[in-house]
Amino acid sequence: MSAHDSKTPLPADTRLHALRARVRDIEDFPKPGILFRDLTPLMGHGPSFRTCVDLVGERVALHKPDVIVAVESRGFIFGAPVAAALGVGFAPVRKPGKLPWRTNRQSYDLEYGTDSLEMHADAVRSGSRVVIVDDLLATGGTAKATAELVRAQEGNVIAFVFVVELAALAGRARLEELAPVDALMNL
Repeated sequence: MSAHDSKTPLPADTRLHALRARVRDIEDFPKPGILFRDLTPLMGHGPSFRTCVDLVGERVALHKPDVIVAVESRGFIFGAPVAAALGVGFAPVRKPGKLPWRTNRQSYDLEYGTDSLEMHADAVRSGSRVVIVDDLLATGGTAKATAELVRAQEGNVIAFVFVVELAALAGRARLEELAPVDALMNL
Protein backbone atom coordinates (compact mmCIF):
# COMPACT_ATOMS: atom_id res chain seq x y z
CA MET A 1 0.00 0.00 0.00
CA SER A 2 1.30 3.46 -0.88
CA ALA A 3 1.83 6.27 1.61
CA HIS A 4 -0.80 8.33 -0.23
CA ASP A 5 -4.51 7.60 0.13
CA SER A 6 -5.93 7.83 -3.42
CA LYS A 7 -9.05 9.56 -2.07
CA THR A 8 -7.05 12.45 -0.58
CA PRO A 9 -6.05 15.12 -3.11
CA LEU A 10 -2.33 15.71 -3.56
CA PRO A 11 -1.04 19.21 -2.80
CA ALA A 12 -1.33 21.48 -5.85
CA ASP A 13 2.43 21.68 -6.42
CA THR A 14 2.67 17.87 -6.60
CA ARG A 15 -0.28 17.73 -8.99
CA LEU A 16 1.27 20.45 -11.16
CA HIS A 17 4.56 18.56 -11.31
CA ALA A 18 2.64 15.49 -12.53
CA LEU A 19 0.84 17.59 -15.16
CA ARG A 20 4.10 19.10 -16.42
CA ALA A 21 5.45 15.60 -16.96
CA ARG A 22 2.63 15.09 -19.48
CA VAL A 23 3.41 18.18 -21.60
CA ARG A 24 5.36 17.13 -24.69
CA ASP A 25 7.88 19.55 -26.23
CA ILE A 26 8.01 19.49 -30.04
CA GLU A 27 10.77 21.42 -31.77
CA ASP A 28 10.22 23.27 -35.06
CA PHE A 29 6.42 23.07 -35.02
CA PRO A 30 4.42 24.60 -36.63
CA LYS A 31 7.49 26.09 -38.30
CA PRO A 32 11.26 26.16 -37.76
CA GLY A 33 12.38 27.88 -34.57
CA ILE A 34 9.13 27.32 -32.66
CA LEU A 35 9.06 25.03 -29.60
CA PHE A 36 5.48 23.75 -29.41
CA ARG A 37 4.11 22.71 -26.01
CA ASP A 38 1.80 19.79 -26.81
CA LEU A 39 -0.90 19.21 -24.20
CA THR A 40 -2.45 16.19 -25.93
CA PRO A 41 -0.58 13.67 -23.71
CA LEU A 42 -2.01 15.47 -20.67
CA MET A 43 -5.50 15.43 -22.18
CA GLY A 44 -5.12 11.80 -23.20
CA HIS A 45 -4.48 10.66 -19.62
CA GLY A 46 -7.86 10.78 -17.86
CA PRO A 47 -6.66 11.41 -14.30
CA SER A 48 -4.27 14.16 -15.45
CA PHE A 49 -6.90 15.81 -17.61
CA ARG A 50 -9.38 15.77 -14.74
CA THR A 51 -6.79 17.25 -12.37
CA CYS A 52 -5.97 19.97 -14.87
CA VAL A 53 -9.63 20.92 -15.35
CA ASP A 54 -10.15 20.89 -11.57
CA LEU A 55 -7.14 23.18 -11.00
CA VAL A 56 -8.20 25.59 -13.75
CA GLY A 57 -11.70 25.55 -12.27
CA GLU A 58 -10.40 26.39 -8.80
CA ARG A 59 -8.57 29.41 -10.16
CA VAL A 60 -11.49 30.57 -12.28
CA ALA A 61 -13.96 30.17 -9.38
CA LEU A 62 -12.00 32.69 -7.29
CA HIS A 63 -13.18 35.41 -9.72
CA LYS A 64 -16.91 34.51 -9.56
CA PRO A 65 -17.57 34.78 -13.31
CA ASP A 66 -20.93 34.88 -15.05
CA VAL A 67 -19.47 33.39 -18.21
CA ILE A 68 -16.33 31.64 -19.44
CA VAL A 69 -15.09 32.72 -22.86
CA ALA A 70 -12.66 30.33 -24.56
CA VAL A 71 -10.83 30.30 -27.86
CA GLU A 72 -10.99 27.63 -30.55
CA SER A 73 -10.00 24.93 -30.28
CA ARG A 74 -7.89 23.91 -27.31
CA GLY A 75 -9.41 26.63 -25.15
CA PHE A 76 -12.76 24.87 -25.57
CA ILE A 77 -11.26 21.68 -24.16
CA PHE A 78 -10.53 23.40 -20.85
CA GLY A 79 -13.10 26.20 -20.76
CA ALA A 80 -16.26 24.20 -21.41
CA PRO A 81 -15.82 21.66 -18.59
CA VAL A 82 -14.88 24.47 -16.19
CA ALA A 83 -18.02 26.41 -17.12
CA ALA A 84 -20.14 23.28 -16.68
CA ALA A 85 -18.57 22.48 -13.31
CA LEU A 86 -19.15 26.04 -12.07
CA GLY A 87 -22.66 26.26 -13.52
CA VAL A 88 -21.88 29.38 -15.57
CA GLY A 89 -22.31 30.19 -19.24
CA PHE A 90 -19.80 29.31 -21.94
CA ALA A 91 -19.13 31.47 -25.02
CA PRO A 92 -16.95 30.12 -27.83
CA VAL A 93 -14.58 32.31 -29.83
CA ARG A 94 -13.85 30.85 -33.26
CA LYS A 95 -12.00 31.39 -36.49
CA PRO A 96 -13.93 33.48 -39.06
CA GLY A 97 -16.89 31.85 -40.76
CA LYS A 98 -17.38 29.06 -38.19
CA LEU A 99 -20.24 30.57 -36.16
CA PRO A 100 -23.75 30.43 -37.67
CA TRP A 101 -25.14 33.79 -36.56
CA ARG A 102 -24.13 37.46 -36.56
CA THR A 103 -20.62 37.95 -35.16
CA ASN A 104 -18.09 40.53 -34.08
CA ARG A 105 -14.56 40.12 -35.50
CA GLN A 106 -11.15 41.03 -34.08
CA SER A 107 -7.75 40.62 -35.77
CA TYR A 108 -4.60 39.83 -33.80
CA ASP A 109 -0.93 38.88 -34.11
CA LEU A 110 0.29 35.37 -33.38
CA GLU A 111 3.83 34.50 -32.37
CA TYR A 112 4.19 33.18 -35.95
CA GLY A 113 1.74 35.22 -38.09
CA THR A 114 -1.64 37.01 -37.98
CA ASP A 115 -5.26 35.84 -37.74
CA SER A 116 -8.80 36.89 -36.80
CA LEU A 117 -11.38 35.68 -34.30
CA GLU A 118 -15.15 35.94 -34.12
CA MET A 119 -17.73 35.66 -31.36
CA HIS A 120 -21.52 35.75 -31.63
CA ALA A 121 -22.67 39.33 -31.22
CA ASP A 122 -24.90 38.34 -28.27
CA ALA A 123 -22.52 35.91 -26.53
CA VAL A 124 -21.82 38.19 -23.56
CA ARG A 125 -24.41 40.35 -21.84
CA SER A 126 -23.55 43.91 -20.92
CA GLY A 127 -21.97 44.02 -17.48
CA SER A 128 -21.19 40.27 -17.36
CA ARG A 129 -18.16 39.14 -15.39
CA VAL A 130 -16.00 37.21 -17.87
CA VAL A 131 -13.00 34.94 -17.37
CA ILE A 132 -11.11 34.08 -20.54
CA VAL A 133 -9.71 30.53 -20.48
CA ASP A 134 -7.19 29.11 -22.93
CA ASP A 135 -4.63 26.35 -23.04
CA LEU A 136 -1.54 28.48 -23.60
CA LEU A 137 -0.37 32.07 -23.18
CA ALA A 138 2.41 32.97 -25.61
CA THR A 139 2.55 36.57 -26.86
CA GLY A 140 -0.93 37.37 -25.58
CA GLY A 141 -2.30 38.37 -28.99
CA THR A 142 -5.10 35.79 -29.06
CA ALA A 143 -6.19 36.51 -25.49
CA LYS A 144 -6.07 40.27 -26.02
CA ALA A 145 -8.18 39.97 -29.18
CA THR A 146 -10.64 37.84 -27.23
CA ALA A 147 -10.80 40.50 -24.51
CA GLU A 148 -11.54 43.10 -27.19
CA LEU A 149 -14.45 40.97 -28.44
CA VAL A 150 -15.81 40.80 -24.88
CA ARG A 151 -15.38 44.54 -24.37
CA ALA A 152 -17.21 45.21 -27.66
CA GLN A 153 -20.23 43.57 -26.01
CA GLU A 154 -19.73 45.63 -22.83
CA GLY A 155 -18.62 42.60 -20.83
CA ASN A 156 -16.05 42.95 -18.05
CA VAL A 157 -12.97 40.77 -18.42
CA ILE A 158 -12.11 40.02 -14.78
CA ALA A 159 -9.33 37.47 -15.35
CA PHE A 160 -7.38 35.35 -17.80
CA VAL A 161 -6.60 31.75 -16.82
CA PHE A 162 -4.25 29.51 -18.81
CA VAL A 163 -2.97 25.97 -18.44
CA VAL A 164 0.53 26.93 -19.66
CA GLU A 165 2.33 30.26 -19.88
CA LEU A 166 5.42 30.66 -22.05
CA ALA A 167 6.99 33.30 -19.80
CA ALA A 168 9.84 34.13 -22.22
CA LEU A 169 7.33 35.49 -24.75
CA ALA A 170 6.02 38.10 -22.27
CA GLY A 171 2.33 37.73 -23.10
CA ARG A 172 1.41 38.39 -19.48
CA ALA A 173 2.61 42.00 -19.80
CA ARG A 174 0.14 42.60 -22.67
CA LEU A 175 -2.77 41.27 -20.61
CA GLU A 176 -2.14 42.49 -17.07
CA GLU A 177 -3.20 46.00 -18.07
CA LEU A 178 -6.64 44.48 -18.78
CA ALA A 179 -7.15 41.96 -15.95
CA PRO A 180 -5.24 39.60 -13.63
CA VAL A 181 -3.45 36.71 -15.36
CA ASP A 182 -3.06 33.21 -13.92
CA ALA A 183 -1.42 30.08 -15.34
CA LEU A 184 -1.05 26.61 -13.89
CA MET A 185 2.40 26.11 -15.39
CA ASN A 186 5.09 28.58 -16.45
CA LEU A 187 7.42 27.08 -19.05
